[in-house]
Amino acid sequence: MLRRATFTGPWAAVPLAWTDEDGVDEERFRADVARCCQAGAPGVYTGGPTGEAYAVEFDEFQLLTRALVEAAHSQGKPAMVDCTSTYTLGALRRAEFAAGVGADAAMVALPYWAEVGEEQVVSFFKEVGQAAGSMALAICDTLRAKKVLTVYQHHAIKETVPNYLMVCATTGTVGLEPEGCRALGEFVNVFAGEQWWAQLGPRGVRGSCSSLMGWAPRLVLGLWARLQEQDWPALEQAAPRLAALQRFLALQLNARGCADTAAERAGVQAGNLLQAGLRNRNPYPSATREDVEALRQWCRRNYPELLQG
Repeated sequence: MLRRATFTGPWAAVPLAWTDEDGVDEERFRADVARCCQAGAPGVYTGGPTGEAYAVEFDEFQLLTRALVEAAHSQGKPAMVDCTSTYTLGALRRAEFAAGVGADAAMVALPYWAEVGEEQVVSFFKEVGQAAGSMALAICDTLRAKKVLTVYQHHAIKETVPNYLMVCATTGTVGLEPEGCRALGEFVNVFAGEQWWAQLGPRGVRGSCSSLMGWAPRLVLGLWARLQEQDWPALEQAAPRLAALQRFLALQLNARGCADTAAERAGVQAGNLLQAGLRNRNPYPSATREDVEALRQWCRRNYPELLQG
């Protein structure tokens, strides 16, 4: 079972592999999970923006969850499953299934179709925590849910769900604020993108939900080592280049309506580590081979370590 002491590090976000008929390519997905584990990821997960959780039917969720858990456990690594849904019952069904096949953690965001009322926030996570059983609970705090959780709400969730161990902080949420990260870190592990480690490392950030682990594991694990050593100057040197990478990807892909997974798939192709293809599910545009080549050229000029596996 995961504990706060072991629920740390850059957990690899594994993109989904689709067949030409738009179904799940289970064999390629299992192979990609194994590759992330073999590359040194302390844990793996699917779902979220990288794993297109918003575009997966429940029967596909079951297939992917079982494949993720079995592939990760065969490599001796823990597996986390995104159980987010647009309604409570959907999240409960996913959490119960994940627990039943032996997943180590369930990640969930607030339902995102409409804003959840203040009175329902803690009770929602309480129900998910009960469905998750002995699994660790991780919260994805995201503006896509149309609500920013407060430190007080996070603390109330922790009191109600003792297995609440990690929050993935994203842009605009309290965990990315230095004082918010420090306050949350007193009772839960804060995960944030590697570009934030220089700023939030001294405030207690403990890892990341990392799409970069799928295409530049050597770089990410090196940054993780610097974080553990509290080598803030080294992380401060990396932060501007990581931020520049995010700006490039936003201009190259997000500006024309691509979802986050398109940028992450382009990175996977540029790094040549995983087998997941470029195509994601409609209606969101997919990255192209031209995007991959543009990314490779940017990396060669600005951040060659991203292409060194």
